[in-house]
Amino acid sequence: MSSKLWRVLAIGIIGLTFSSGKLDESLLVEDPLISLDPISQLTWVDSVFNSLTVEERLGQLFMVAAYSNKDQDHVNEISELIKSENLGGLIFFQGGPDRQARLTNFYQAQAKTPLFIAMDAEWGISMRLDSVPDFPKAMTLGAVQDEKLVYDMGKEMARQFKELGMHINFAPVVDVNSNPNNPVIGYRAFGGEKEVVAQHAVSYMRGLQDNGVIANAKHFPGHGDTEADSHYSLPVIKNPEHQIWDVDLYPYQELFKENLMSVMVAHLNVPSLDDEGNIATSLSKKVVTDLLQNRMNFQGLIFTDALNMKGVAVANAPGEVDLKALLAGNDVLLYSQDVPKAKMLIKEAIADGRISENEIDRRVKKILKAKYWAGLNNYKPINTFGLVDRLDTPETDVIIENLYADAFTVATNKDDLIPFKNLDLKSFASLSIGDEGKEFQKYLSKYTKFEHFSIEKAANETTHNNTLKQLEDYDVVVVGLMGVTNSPRRKFGVAPADVQLIKDLSKRQKVVTVLFGNAYASEQLQGLGNVVFAYENNEITQKLAPQILFGARAAKGILPVTVNPQFAQGVGGYLAPSNRLSYGTPESVGLDGKILEKIDAVAEKAIRIQATPGASVLVVKDGKVVFEKAYGKLEYKSSPAVNTETVYDLASITKVLATTQAVMFLESRGELDMSNSLQDYLPELKGTNKGKMILSDVMAHEAGLVAFIPYYARTVEAGQWRGDYYKPASSPGFTRPVSNDMYGMDALRDSIWHWTISSKITPIPRGASKHKYVYSDLTMYLMQAVVERVVNQPLESFMDQNFYAPLGLSTMTFNPAMKMPIDNIAPTENDITFRKRQIQGYVHDPGAAMFGGVAGHAGLFGKANDLAVMMQMMLNGGSYGNLDLISEETIKKFTKNQSRQSRRGWGWDKPNTASGSGGSAGDLAPKSTFGHTGFTGTCVWADPENNLIYVFLSNRVYPDANNTKLLRENIRTDIHDIIYEAMGKN
Repeated sequence: MSSKLWRVLAIGIIGLTFSSGKLDESLLVEDPLISLDPISQLTWVDSVFNSLTVEERLGQLFMVAAYSNKDQDHVNEISELIKSENLGGLIFFQGGPDRQARLTNFYQAQAKTPLFIAMDAEWGISMRLDSVPDFPKAMTLGAVQDEKLVYDMGKEMARQFKELGMHINFAPVVDVNSNPNNPVIGYRAFGGEKEVVAQHAVSYMRGLQDNGVIANAKHFPGHGDTEADSHYSLPVIKNPEHQIWDVDLYPYQELFKENLMSVMVAHLNVPSLDDEGNIATSLSKKVVTDLLQNRMNFQGLIFTDALNMKGVAVANAPGEVDLKALLAGNDVLLYSQDVPKAKMLIKEAIADGRISENEIDRRVKKILKAKYWAGLNNYKPINTFGLVDRLDTPETDVIIENLYADAFTVATNKDDLIPFKNLDLKSFASLSIGDEGKEFQKYLSKYTKFEHFSIEKAANETTHNNTLKQLEDYDVVVVGLMGVTNSPRRKFGVAPADVQLIKDLSKRQKVVTVLFGNAYASEQLQGLGNVVFAYENNEITQKLAPQILFGARAAKGILPVTVNPQFAQGVGGYLAPSNRLSYGTPESVGLDGKILEKIDAVAEKAIRIQATPGASVLVVKDGKVVFEKAYGKLEYKSSPAVNTETVYDLASITKVLATTQAVMFLESRGELDMSNSLQDYLPELKGTNKGKMILSDVMAHEAGLVAFIPYYARTVEAGQWRGDYYKPASSPGFTRPVSNDMYGMDALRDSIWHWTISSKITPIPRGASKHKYVYSDLTMYLMQAVVERVVNQPLESFMDQNFYAPLGLSTMTFNPAMKMPIDNIAPTENDITFRKRQIQGYVHDPGAAMFGGVAGHAGLFGKANDLAVMMQMMLNGGSYGNLDLISEETIKKFTKNQSRQSRRGWGWDKPNTASGSGGSAGDLAPKSTFGHTGFTGTCVWADPENNLIYVFLSNRVYPDANNTKLLRENIRTDIHDIIYEAMGKN
């Protein structure tokens, strides 16, 4: 029999059961408390009810407050109440999840009738418990347009509730916050428009109830238009009844259509609904019975708001307030402060006819019916083993991240400044006000070079003037306005002087203000041209804000409240992303984070066996960085730890992220033809053994070039570098940096070029049509020369102007020792053979060093994130941000296998062609993968089939380049395979 038919039959059964044989018209609605098996439900209800004495039945009407952070006296008090009064349930407040679970098991074991366990958890159990993550507040959720995300949150909350043995969540808040000065609702409401509130409340409720937890809409009949807090006084709402029906009751009507199971009645005074003195709505029969039950036909459970709140407690003694609430029509008396006294008064009321015993019995059975629905007919103790881990799963984090991301609202965007474009033409700074904004600053720096500043909230005039001076030379200033509160009386914690500072900055440069807090705080931001609402200030929103500003994620949020004419409900909307890297959790892209954690063991093994002193590992899936960790130190001895900003010598990765990029750039534009010869671009090679080499053969390492030439050997004598080639200080004719305090003669590059051109080539094997494959560094010396001749510009300048600076790659560069602090650059070899010193900040490769640190095969440095950007550009088909750099056709051509002799593409390395063998890549990497390794202990791989990027950086050559443990122990390839295991590939 269908559940719908069961419900229809149940309506009749309930009507006959609870209306003395007469079917009341008010019950001709679907009863939200009916289970899928109503016959068994009613049988259980009758069985339990009949087993109870009158005293015990009365006890079911009460829920008292319990804490898991109080002492044994509190535990004993609650335990005694449960046993002596047969309480209906407990509402838990502050404490910890494990402690609460153990107490719940204890309390349930004391109870004759299974207890309802509830919590006021509007933004999740973290509202009351430690050790668990926050879900977004209701105002943040109000900005989210994807209702499925709100449903998913309710579903996840329900899962957490059931893990903790809880049955009722006193949420969602369905107040329409039509008064910005509301001191108690504000951010707790979904918004200031009834439709927004109703839509989000329905999604939240369905997420809870579809998954076995009773939702509770509050604060009936509507707490949204008050300027007092019912925790401390009795707020008065003077709105006419028709307005209350039109606005405040609208969300309830929508929720009732969707079978809302419970309502909480607020402590308000609403004369248009009950004009008998200063009566609170929670104590008003006109509100609770006549309006809610009769006129609105609500058949679910009705809870009072907490009876200890001063909105009712000031004028009514404990016990007495309980009776008044019961007489008004409430089913459950919440946070009762004197259960024995209340029960005595209720019995007196029955005796003198103010309430019938039948009516009491009806409400008790209603409560028992809800308990059956919640599964208390089959109560099981909580499994406390691993409870905290089960409460906060990776899937939980994905839901939270998605909600916060979708809430971000670009409210004003003057001149379409957001998302930021043309990064190379702007200088950027950030200013955090009221908080250091560490995560905010960290993630801003992942997109381009930033200088960061921070000041305290409401700093003095001198500080503001100094800040204006410090920021005057930057084109764009991103302000993170933090330290925002929820108090309208205190202007939400925003100091007028801080706003004036932002306005002064805006007069002379482009300023974007990100409001990390209550949207109502934007009242003071009126007139600013670029304002983004983050709604809350936490690590997640600070991490997400830069992603919105740089177009890594779409901005989707719509402002759910009206603050002023500029920031009115409905502003915002969709702002398209610009395919930059975003940042998130592995599970958000389908990877198993637990499996990715196995990378830690491999990286730590590498450090333990001294395969490398440190390393940096980064994984990108579907354009999102989902794993980025640093391991070890810069050196084996006591030294700074590696961090994700550590810059490494990339060695031969230079071939693919510098020279090959330039070649592809030119080939895309028809300025270079891979079927042409070297002499077509370098006429001086005519008549040499290099002139007729075809570019495609050169870049496939099949042009007959020798593997390498030890150029440095020609410039040393008796174990020391020769004075006619090098000087210890820069001087006329010796300006080419080779290492610290070592400068090569300016003509050294010409010498290397001459030695390269005059080098021998290998003969074509007998019977073969082309030279044998020999991996050679000389290929990129030659291709560097071709590029520089075509563009009439040094390779370093060309790459910086066309790739690195426009892409925002602040650390991808040559000769970093001259451009950034040396202590952020990993050292390489202690070069006892050639340079006689520890190398740090200068290229490790001797030939590249002699070339001035900029060579086609080596010399490039960078951090892992910068490499990921370059590789994501490749996977994007040559575009990134607002840039179109290389054609997709060119990328496919260069990265496919271009040889019958080897696995290589043009410039790019690839996995071995044999099935099941990855070569330099992991064995699980598909054959479409492309990338490269570097002699210093680096690699980068991109997989177009799975939209996956893997970056590994290390300084395995420190202090000795003969250390091959990294290769012998398969460190890089093992990590690569772990990534595929996390995708379910094996």
